Amino acid sequence: MTIVQFLQNRAGDILAEAYQAMARARLKSYETAGVEQTKQRLRALYDLVVQGVHERNLAPMRVYAKAIAVERFESGFDLWEVQTAFNVLEEAIWLHIMKELPPAQFAEALGLVSTILGAGKDTLARTYIGLASKTHAPSLNVQSLFAGTEG
Repeated sequence: MTIVQFLQNRAGDILAEAYQAMARARLKSYETAGVEQTKQRLRALYDLVVQGVHERNLAPMRVYAKAIAVERFESGFDLWEVQTAFNVLEEAIWLHIMKELPPAQFAEALGLVSTILGAGKDTLARTYIGLASKTHAPSLNVQSLFAGTEG
């Protein structure tokens, strides 16, 4: 089974786990958006991961991340909330890869998923920071990004 086939076959389980993690995180802006919209947003992000793996192309993820950064920034989402959506999806994908794929496929699968989501997170953060530097932005809570780090 290819990595794309694996991701397509496991989409329901992975997205359910990612959504549960989002719900446990109690993200104010996503709770306000509601269950269905949050699930749709996770699905759109997941579909871009699958597309990126299939095409070996980061451009669609970067375009999407830039667009949602502007949308979420203007809607008052904190950057860490949107980053959390990326992170919970990545974690759910990783868990399924590690549990279900043969070890010989780990490096490629994890590398592809992390590269695609990493490009999205990088674009998201750069766009948020660019927007925040142009205006006073209560939606940019940088301290939250560093909570729990050492040194």
